[in-house]
Amino acid sequence: MLIWASLLQSVDRMERAALVSVVRVFGSAPREAGARMVVTADETIGTIGGGCLEWRAIRTARRRLSEAAGEALLQTRILGPDLGQCCGGRIEIATEVFGVADRPFLAGMAAREAAGSFTLTGRIVAPDFVEHFGERRDRLYLFGAGHVGRAVIAALSPLIDTAQGAAALPLEVMWADSRAECFAGRALPPAVTALCCEDPVSLIENVEPGSFVLIMTHSHALDYELTAAALRRPDLAYVGLIGSGTKRARFLHRLREERIDPARIDSLVCPIGLTAIRSKHPAAIAAAIAAQLLLRAEEVQTAATRGDSIIRFKQQVGERSR
Repeated sequence: MLIWASLLQSVDRMERAALVSVVRVFGSAPREAGARMVVTADETIGTIGGGCLEWRAIRTARRRLSEAAGEALLQTRILGPDLGQCCGGRIEIATEVFGVADRPFLAGMAAREAAGSFTLTGRIVAPDFVEHFGERRDRLYLFGAGHVGRAVIAALSPLIDTAQGAAALPLEVMWADSRAECFAGRALPPAVTALCCEDPVSLIENVEPGSFVLIMTHSHALDYELTAAALRRPDLAYVGLIGSGTKRARFLHRLREERIDPARIDSLVCPIGLTAIRSKHPAAIAAAIAAQLLLRAEEVQTAATRGDSIIRFKQQVGERSR
């Protein structure tokens, strides 16, 4: 979810809006630090999770909307004794209220957010609370629009959607097939783009670094050419190939004969998906693939976050005026 854009739109519509942020989590809790929601008098956008926890946070935010603007309200909730929830952890929540006077600040932050992801330190809880804004979306190139390909798109759709909050799986999907009829009359979910290409292998050369590649075409010969082309790219985050152990063995033999980097060959994920799920039903295969992609995307996101440069709030953004 684009937090600052949502706040800006909410203030333009309702004149006042609250931002509820999970600041710190100790032990087990419904959501992680950094989860947020925007609250107005008549709606909520996003979620901090947790039933009673969220209900009370919304009630507090709406009460704050009727009061004079002030500093962020920091509250600690012990999920068991305070809320009767079984998580057993402790959570710190910040509630901020923004009004029409804050519009220039919100517009500036929304513009930064639209330009890409960025990090702020010390904005709410100085000096150590780090906030990440904007979405870092990688790309998934899905080659094949057959039964399993369609099932994968269906499985990924709720994970890549940002209508009600940050995407669980922040990927843009480029869905490629050489058969135009596979896409005819088919409504595509948000963040999915169809690519009808007579030579899908030619797309691999221009795939963005860090992308994910899933290969499941109607042709084993085409699967091999796509796999070989993808493995020649050392900068891809994931290369997955549908198939059995026998198919993997045959492909690996040919890949070694072509002297592709052994480390890249070893990185090939085949069979794809969580192998503990044994069903061959397209929907089950798709669920196993979606789970595996979630795991890999979290690894990539963690690595990217550790490498991000920290933007000091007061130095580069300026104080929020009241």
